[in-house]
Amino acid sequence: MRQFTPIELTVNGRPVEASLKPNLTLADYLRDELDLTGTHVGCEHGTCGSCTVLVDGQPIRSCLMLAIQADSCEVTTVEGLSEAGELSKVQRAFNANHAMQCGFCTPGFVVSLTALTRQEPAATEEQLRATLDGHLCRCTGYQNILKAGREALSHGEGS
Repeated sequence: MRQFTPIELTVNGRPVEASLKPNLTLADYLRDELDLTGTHVGCEHGTCGSCTVLVDGQPIRSCLMLAIQADSCEVTTVEGLSEAGELSKVQRAFNANHAMQCGFCTPGFVVSLTALTRQEPAATEEQLRATLDGHLCRCTGYQNILKAGREALSHGEGS
């Protein structure tokens, strides 16, 4: 007999109620149940960073978190970063600095950098690099990603 656990959470500003299998990861719930496919699943071990989302404002690896652990939480995916159809400042900085190639890792980088710009709008180069540590990209060599992060931070508070 399958047991399901009821949860209530907010995803990208929208209240959500569900009854889920206890072993369903947050990444799989977002992708498969809510069709928020911007959250990418790469390694499924928390090492690549492409599944990063914000949970109550903190960046987490959604492949390592069970969906039922997000009960009563506010979850923001890369799709939830834009406002009124406009790209966020981090998304604009990625675009302006050509900070992506294949795009697979981009959502995780953008979400983590968004958290940094919100929590530490005057972050240092060291803090920027520490935020990106553990995010893996196979295409860009990281220089344009760092440029995008610097540009987003240069614009002050907000996303």
